[in-house]
Amino acid sequence: MSSDYDAAEFIDGDFQGKKSPGASPSTAAGSTPRAPTREEVDSKVAEAQQKLAELRRVQEDLERERAALEETRRRQREFQTGRVEMIQNLTRGLGLLEEAEFAARRDAEQMAKALADLRDALAKVQAINEETWTQDNFNAELTRALTTLENARMEWNSARLKFPVVSGQSAEPLASAGGAQAGVQSLFANHSFSDWCRLSFAVTWPLAAVVALALLVLVILLARR
Repeated sequence: MSSDYDAAEFIDGDFQGKKSPGASPSTAAGSTPRAPTREEVDSKVAEAQQKLAELRRVQEDLERERAALEETRRRQREFQTGRVEMIQNLTRGLGLLEEAEFAARRDAEQMAKALADLRDALAKVQAINEETWTQDNFNAELTRALTTLENARMEWNSARLKFPVVSGQSAEPLASAGGAQAGVQSLFANHSFSDWCRLSFAVTWPLAAVVALALLVLVILLARR
């Protein structure tokens, strides 16, 4: 029966003991590995070429994906840069106009109107949300956004023409006026009331002497009559 079979019965213990450990039958017999056949070499070459072609396809796909991502990033940067530039310009114009309104009340009404227009333009520019655009309304929303930017630019240019302070042109005259006012204040602060009284007396005494002399002559003439 198959259950009575024992593989150890066919093993020669003496022969196994004489064999060196780890030696294969072919090595023991002194044989060398055979050279690869032409079919095996062709198969390995075809396999390597197939792997190279696959790598090239993967590289081309990655290059196309990278180019698309670069273009998307460039367009996003262009939009964000233009939007930030307009927001900065409008915000700077608001700050300069508010400072000019505080310093020069005589132009308060016109400046207040310009402030309202710039605030409205700034709010409209900031309200543009391209994330809500869809493929169906893309052209209409883009046209509306460009119109909003153009109107904001017109308000900005109008404010620059009406108020040179928006462009920073009147900063130097304002500084000169502020320096003159500070000089006058310093002049009054460095002299006491008694100093001003003496200065006033020194300036007015010649006139007082003339008036006293005229009165004396008048009294002499009246006395002779």
